[in-house]
Amino acid sequence: MFSRHYRKVKALFGLSDVVLTAIAFEAAYLSRVWLPFDNLFYLSASHKALMLGFSVLTWLALGIWLNVYDKLDSGDPRSIMRNSLKQTLFGIVGVILLQYAVRLETPLSRSFLALFATYSWILLCLFRMSAGNVVGLIRREFGAPHYVMVVGTGTSARQLGQALEHSARHGICLLGFLSEGDAPRTVELQKVYPVRPLGDLKALLREQVIDDLLFAVESNCIAGLEDVLVLCDEEGVRTRMMVDFFPHVNSEVYLDRLGSIPLLTFAAAPHDEIKLFVKRVTDVLLAAAALAVLSPLMALIVALIRFTSPGPVIFRQERCGLNGRRFTFYKFRSMCANAEQMKAELEYLNERETAFKIADDPRITTIGRWIRKFSIDELPQLWNVLKGDMSLVGPRPAVPCEVDHYKGWQRRRLRMRPGLTCLWALKGRDHLDFETWMKMDMQYIDTWSLALDWKIMLRTVPKVLLGKGAH
Repeated sequence: MFSRHYRKVKALFGLSDVVLTAIAFEAAYLSRVWLPFDNLFYLSASHKALMLGFSVLTWLALGIWLNVYDKLDSGDPRSIMRNSLKQTLFGIVGVILLQYAVRLETPLSRSFLALFATYSWILLCLFRMSAGNVVGLIRREFGAPHYVMVVGTGTSARQLGQALEHSARHGICLLGFLSEGDAPRTVELQKVYPVRPLGDLKALLREQVIDDLLFAVESNCIAGLEDVLVLCDEEGVRTRMMVDFFPHVNSEVYLDRLGSIPLLTFAAAPHDEIKLFVKRVTDVLLAAAALAVLSPLMALIVALIRFTSPGPVIFRQERCGLNGRRFTFYKFRSMCANAEQMKAELEYLNERETAFKIADDPRITTIGRWIRKFSIDELPQLWNVLKGDMSLVGPRPAVPCEVDHYKGWQRRRLRMRPGLTCLWALKGRDHLDFETWMKMDMQYIDTWSLALDWKIMLRTVPKVLLGKGAH
């Protein structure tokens, strides 16, 4: 399915959550009012509107945050029931917290909350389990079929044809193939499609509806298709080019412009400037708030380090940041003052292939061992976040000598701003081997989203407070 069609499906699921949550809220409210309980339950119009609006927005936000809408079109019943229950329970917790925040005159009835959760979960499950049929019905009744033809008959064209067939339930209709020179008269996939000469395109555009023309040809043939592209441009037919010139390149491909010059861009890391800007704003706000709140603790740590071991309180080191930019990295000193000079003597104890790591490092001070266990030594990096050298979430910043020994695929982790925490922090932190650590950084880069950042931050907090996985 084309991405714009997929966005329509996600929007439909989001809209359905808004409607179903509102229905569940109203049904629970009426049920609780009608139930013959001794305690009466009543909300003023303003408080009811506030609760209803908050519930609708919360359920929708949770659906986006939990990636529920990405799975509904083909999700199995158990996954749907589990995700709907998670969304409902988190939503109810949010409603409970809101009532204390706004100090409702009449506290929400526990039976109302139970009914709201039950109705919401049932309605969401019923709709989502029949979502495929509902989406198909809406497309048939309200959306015209989308007719496409493929230029080419080679392997790439056949793969494209199979993908289009798979998208038939989303309203995409493959009419056939176009080709120049010697070509088979038909292409057999799930159905048998006619192959028409490319020279017949002008007549075809007048004989039948063609919404999109998809090109799946060899790269050396593209220059010879200018007349075809001009014809489509004149006729107003949308054209799409299958970009498989470099079959082993897995980067996201998109068209950018430098002034009026079009540039076909291959991006191996997140590139959405709006989302990255939101990520940066979040970093600045949360880092500034954390520095203000944690300043008494940081002052205490400064005093403990200064009075228990000689040397500077802050450890400074050159690290590699975004795209290899060098910056000064800050930590509370947790080792003896000459730790860097002792590194060569302790090389034989190193437990990792590229990074330098010793489980019971003899250079660590008594206070250092404690602040490392709870990651308190990382707090000065909040200043790195404010400066823009780092982010709250991202691959850990590496020292230049480690980067020099990276394998080719490992260098891609430099294409994301380094962070205080990442996926590896949730899976064992210092107990992970170097290869797994690198692969998890790649997984983060490939699946990055604002919601993923929040998930990592929220799940990192209990890990840090309990001191799990660090040494």
